[in-house]
Amino acid sequence: MAIAEITVIPIGTATTSLSGYVADMQRTLSSVEGINYEMTAMGTIIEGSIDRLFDAIQRLHECPFQAGAGRVSTVVKIDDRRDQDSSVAQKLESVRAKLNT
Repeated sequence: MAIAEITVIPIGTATTSLSGYVADMQRTLSSVEGINYEMTAMGTIIEGSIDRLFDAIQRLHECPFQAGAGRVSTVVKIDDRRDQDSSVAQKLESVRAKLNT
């Protein structure tokens, strides 16, 4: 399973508030099958097969355009580990275990 962190920044909007755009993107994610996601204060973490991640990334990038943004800047970071199973929960647990030693 691959993990991606994505931040989508609408530019050319009528206001500096972006929470409406973020809400639209979260609704879009809920319609993408085969992924798990978690919104953070600065972006969204999604996990699933690499094909599903790229599908979700494309949909997220298009969201602000559909809501009237004139320009969109998207930053994506992907962790695609294939030597063993990986997930957000597994990564966090690995660090927590090391903190407790």
